[in-house]
Amino acid sequence: MKNRFEIGEAFETTVVAITDTTVFVDLNAKSEGLVDAAEFSDENGKTSVKEGDKITVFFAGETNDEMHFTTKIAGNKSDTTMLENAYKGGIPVEGHVQAEIKGGYEIKLGNARAFCPYSQMGFKNREEPAKYVGKNMTFIITEYKNDGKDILVSNRKIGESEYASKLGKLASQITEGAIVQATVQSLEKFGAFVDILGFRALLPISEISLDRVTDVSEYLEVGQEIKVQVLKTDWKNERVSVSLKSLMADPWQNVNNNFPVGTKIDGKISRIADFGLFVNLDKGVDGLVHISELENISSNTNLHKIYKIGQEMSVVVEKIDLENKRISLVPATSKEQDETAAKYLSNQDDEGENYNPFAALLKKYK
Repeated sequence: MKNRFEIGEAFETTVVAITDTTVFVDLNAKSEGLVDAAEFSDENGKTSVKEGDKITVFFAGETNDEMHFTTKIAGNKSDTTMLENAYKGGIPVEGHVQAEIKGGYEIKLGNARAFCPYSQMGFKNREEPAKYVGKNMTFIITEYKNDGKDILVSNRKIGESEYASKLGKLASQITEGAIVQATVQSLEKFGAFVDILGFRALLPISEISLDRVTDVSEYLEVGQEIKVQVLKTDWKNERVSVSLKSLMADPWQNVNNNFPVGTKIDGKISRIADFGLFVNLDKGVDGLVHISELENISSNTNLHKIYKIGQEMSVVVEKIDLENKRISLVPATSKEQDETAAKYLSNQDDEGENYNPFAALLKKYK
C-alpha cells in the first residue's frame, strides 16, 4: 500500500470504526484515514454506514500527519483550490440550487457559482424543474475554466454512478439459477412484475404455473411474497426474468405410473388447435386427441365451433413419449356411460332373456 495519495484520488476502503465526529477507514498500512461523520448522517442524524462496510472515498489532504478523506466536498469547504482538485479528481461536490435560470440552474459551490443544465439535473425519477430550487444536492464538476469563474456541473452523473454501483451489487446477488425472495408489484396480461432487492424483474405468464394460465390474478396478487428462480439476466439492458414453475415438482416424472397406456380418464379440454384437442389429465400434464381420432370430424373442420375450453371429455391413453413430454389420446365413452352400460348388463343377467330395458326405465322413475 503506498503512503501518499494525490489530492482527489479515489480509494476503496473499509470502515473500521465510527465515533460521533469521525468515521475511520482502513489504509492497509497499519493506519487509518479520517472522514467527517457528518457526510454519512441524514437529516435525523442517523448514520448510513457501519463497521465493515466497503465505501469509496477521495483523498482530501493531510493535516498533522492525519490523512483526511471525503465522499464529497461540502459547500463550506469549497474554495477554488478544492474545487479545482475536485474537477481534476472527479470528487463529488455539494452545492446549493440557488435559482432556475435560462437553460438550467444556478448552483452555489461555497463562494463560487456554477451552472447545471436541465439535462444534467436528476436521474431516473426526475422532478418538475422548480422543485429542485432551494435544495442542497451533490454534483460532479464537468468543466472548470477561468480560475473557477466558469464552472459546469452535473447532478445526473452522480445518479448514474450510484445506479451503476447498485446494479453491480445486484448482478452479484441476482444470478441465473439463484432462488430469491420476491414481492409481486403488478399483474399484467403477459405475466407479473416482481421486486427483487429493489429491482423489477419479469415473471412471464408461462412461468407462473404448471397449468396453462390465462388469468394471472387467479394465481397471484399484488403485495404477495413468493420465492422464484432466476431464469435469465441481461444487465446491459437491465432485464431479469424469473420463474415460479421451475421450483415446482415436474409432474411428468410420474406419468408412466399415473397414466399407463390404456388408462381411461375423464379430463377437460385445456386448448383447442387446428390439429386436435389438448385434454388436461393432471396439474401440468396435457395429452392430445388428434383431429383424425374425432368421430364424424373432417381434417378441415373448425374445432372451435364444436368444442369449448373447459368442456369435459373422456379419453384413453394410447401412447406416451416422456422424452418430448407428449401423450397421445383417443376419445372414449365416459365413466357415466360405462356405469350405465354395466348396470344394464347386470340387470340383464338378473332377469334373463325377458329383461325389458324400457320397462326397467319406467320402473326407475315410478
